[in-house]
Amino acid sequence: MRIYVGGVSYSTDNDGLRRLFEQAGQVTEASIVEDRYSGQSKGFGFVEMPNAEEARDAIAKFNGHSLDGRPLTVNEARPREERGSGGGRGGGYSGGGGRY
Repeated sequence: MRIYVGGVSYSTDNDGLRRLFEQAGQVTEASIVEDRYSGQSKGFGFVEMPNAEEARDAIAKFNGHSLDGRPLTVNEARPREERGSGGGRGGGYSGGGGRY
């Protein structure tokens, strides 16, 4: 089960997140989401736990739990929504008719 973890301190790293959730069971992945340009934490992350019962226990145990001085928001992650192609102006090259 994929778990969303919000309210993560900027000082928390992947290992710290993993260590916390391993207290509730097996963790296959723990990752803090980072800004792609600066590399700084965005203050949330995801934990993947293969056992759904352990994952539900972790959600109940760690929602509101303080990690590195910040209370966590922990719940089951929702599926990612599809993003559009960006822009809003039709995008792409229209060809011809331009100035010389």
